[in-house]
Amino acid sequence: MATQVADPESAFTPPVFERVEDERQYRKQRLVGAFRIFSKLGFEEGLAGHITARDPELTDHFWVNPVAQPFGFMRVGDLVLVDSNGRIVEGTGPINGAAFAIHSQIHEAWPEVVSAAHSHSIYGRAWSALGRRLDPITQDACLFYNRHALFDDYTGAVLSLEEGKRIAHTLRPRDKAVILRNHGLLSVGAGVEEATWNYVALERCCQVQLLAEAAGTPTLIRPEIAEEQAKLVSDIGWASFQPLWRKVLREQPDLLD
Repeated sequence: MATQVADPESAFTPPVFERVEDERQYRKQRLVGAFRIFSKLGFEEGLAGHITARDPELTDHFWVNPVAQPFGFMRVGDLVLVDSNGRIVEGTGPINGAAFAIHSQIHEAWPEVVSAAHSHSIYGRAWSALGRRLDPITQDACLFYNRHALFDDYTGAVLSLEEGKRIAHTLRPRDKAVILRNHGLLSVGAGVEEATWNYVALERCCQVQLLAEAAGTPTLIRPEIAEEQAKLVSDIGWASFQPLWRKVLREQPDLLD
């Protein structure tokens, strides 16, 4: 039997599916949950922001939000399936041009990436203006120690495939995210859950470092300890997403519609 895709009390490990239809529905439900979570956390700003989930069968296609649909009102039935050429295969568009330019190139360059998330959250934008990677100043920041990249260029809104390709190739195999200079944050993951948690965690780490540097000079965790901690917490994304998912599903069950 396939895992119950709408069950918020499922086992605390990623499910395995026998039918691709069930896996697709699961990914779409978690994708909508991610948008609702982004809305609750204030990561939405106008038309900016997009999260994608690779289709489990048509692996060069991905599900994404239609442009101008509020994150807080997103439902499973609102999602749009886009092919590698930017054609809408299922659902009603239009989609954000930057969403296709960035996400199509990430999904093409990194087959192991199931989901990618980008938005114009406040602290991520503020930190991106410094043109720096984050430092290991807290235990939580070690999640990204030697595991996030910096796209150290800004040429305007990302509307060309070539610019999206440059961003995609800034990522390295272990990276969980990339800081887009003068723009914001972009996270990736082996599932919607991981990509979403990586974004939430990175935004909070940006906030903490901005606060710490405003107060003084932070003390860095020693490199060997930071690397050890990074390895310890490298796979917490799926589990860390679960409290956020269970809360938003309990509060907003209409997201499954």
